[in-house]
Amino acid sequence: MKVAVAAVLLLAATPSPLADLEARYLDLLEIHDRIGIAESRGVDRGSDGTPLAELRARYAKERAAFVTQLEPLDATRFEGEDQKALDAIHHVFGYALGEQQAPAEAKSPAVPECAYDAARLVGGPEGLATLQERLYACYSYAARHVAFEGKVHDRLTILEMAGKEPSAARRRQIFLALEPVFRSVNGDGSATSPYRVMLQPSAAQWKSEGSPIDRNLTALGIPPEKLEPWLVSILEAWRDATQGQELEPWDYEYSGNAAGRALADRITTDKLRPLNDAFYRSLGADVVALNIHYDLESREGKTAVAFTNFGARPRQKEGRWTPGEPWIFATYGAGGLGNLGELLHETGHAIHIAAIHTRPAFTDWPDSDTFTEAIADLIALDAYDAAWQKKYLGAEASLADNLRTKYSGIVLDVAWGLFELRMHRDPAADPNVVWTELTSRYLHVKPHPDISWWARRGQLVDSPGYMMNYALGAILVADMRARCLELKGSFTNGDPGYYAWLTERIYRFGLGKTSGNVIRDFLGRAPSPDAIIKDMRRTR
Repeated sequence: MKVAVAAVLLLAATPSPLADLEARYLDLLEIHDRIGIAESRGVDRGSDGTPLAELRARYAKERAAFVTQLEPLDATRFEGEDQKALDAIHHVFGYALGEQQAPAEAKSPAVPECAYDAARLVGGPEGLATLQERLYACYSYAARHVAFEGKVHDRLTILEMAGKEPSAARRRQIFLALEPVFRSVNGDGSATSPYRVMLQPSAAQWKSEGSPIDRNLTALGIPPEKLEPWLVSILEAWRDATQGQELEPWDYEYSGNAAGRALADRITTDKLRPLNDAFYRSLGADVVALNIHYDLESREGKTAVAFTNFGARPRQKEGRWTPGEPWIFATYGAGGLGNLGELLHETGHAIHIAAIHTRPAFTDWPDSDTFTEAIADLIALDAYDAAWQKKYLGAEASLADNLRTKYSGIVLDVAWGLFELRMHRDPAADPNVVWTELTSRYLHVKPHPDISWWARRGQLVDSPGYMMNYALGAILVADMRARCLELKGSFTNGDPGYYAWLTERIYRFGLGKTSGNVIRDFLGRAPSPDAIIKDMRRTR
């Protein structure tokens, strides 16, 4: 971190003409962050104890003052890094720092109205956004209230149960308990289902405005024509590496969880945080010192999708650099290797944003969500390595079981990425048919076009195109992990200087350097799928 801090001190020694504006911008972002975290937590105070109403009033006042300072600026007066900083401020202000709505009432955790006419919603004002909001609300409620054998579970717990259940007949029952989740997205599967109605304007928007996938590829410097062949090559490698098996959809979690079953008693729910914290601490990323906060308890109204965000931005205070206040939101009703992997992934996001060391205008997520998702797994994927398991769990799964467990989830993400690409290319297609073709051809899953089992990921409706970040991110992270091993060694070995090393080369840039340039500078070349395919083939 010494070099990163030196860069910050250099900036402080040669102040920009935008210094006052950037300081006010960072103050405005922090108030906005604290409001967002309080709303996600379902509380009426910020994490610093400030009442939410006061935070909103402060935000309105600071936003108005910021606008009076920003609007008169003549952009032609600036050049180089200052021009880039001003462009970044305008961009983030335009999409993220709008006027706060008056807090008429707190959000109700009541059951959303899910017997709705999707065509009517999409035909009204802000039609696509309105339909997506209702779709996601119904999905979230269904994913948090999965009934099975007289009890209510969340989606992840059900999938964890399916991955552990030795009886094929009972696995089927567990899996089909998710049908209300599938229906919340795809209804009866007809052309009037909520997802299929949503898909038409979403595809039109991608065509007219460009897709989020295209924007990520541009930021990464990856030619769009390479994307689909890369994804297909990974799926083909998996198909070849797992020849000889044929699975029902309800058997897929079980088949891909051999390592999880072998280690189940070592990863109980109460051990998730201690294992997570100890691993990152061994690399110099102490989650307490980095001021990382966790919201992991179940509650009504909480989103069903895990995520990480700023509660405050990293910044200089009283002559020293502070890591801000990253917040992680997830719900774990069970332990298991899969849930541990997800927690390690979310903490990967948190240590990344805590390590951003740059001028205030660039203190944000990178310009590519794909890059962001990739580096969240940079350290996390060690949990699927026998050496890591032996060190932290005192037991280990076999190489074949670990690889199968790691990649069964990754190839599903790749399939989802390809699924969204093809559905937006042909929005009239039947999603069940498209998904069945992909999973039967590449994942050895028996055809079940009557089951919308693709519809279990909230990102498909909340942020169409986002699943591609996990798919393409898997390519990038395999490439970068191989480079880390070559240059610095294994994460599992433990090295208190590893986090500082990663900070200097990968984490610290925010919007100050394009994701594509960060990756190329680190790899010394353009990224490719060679590393992930090479690793996957060890499954044989």
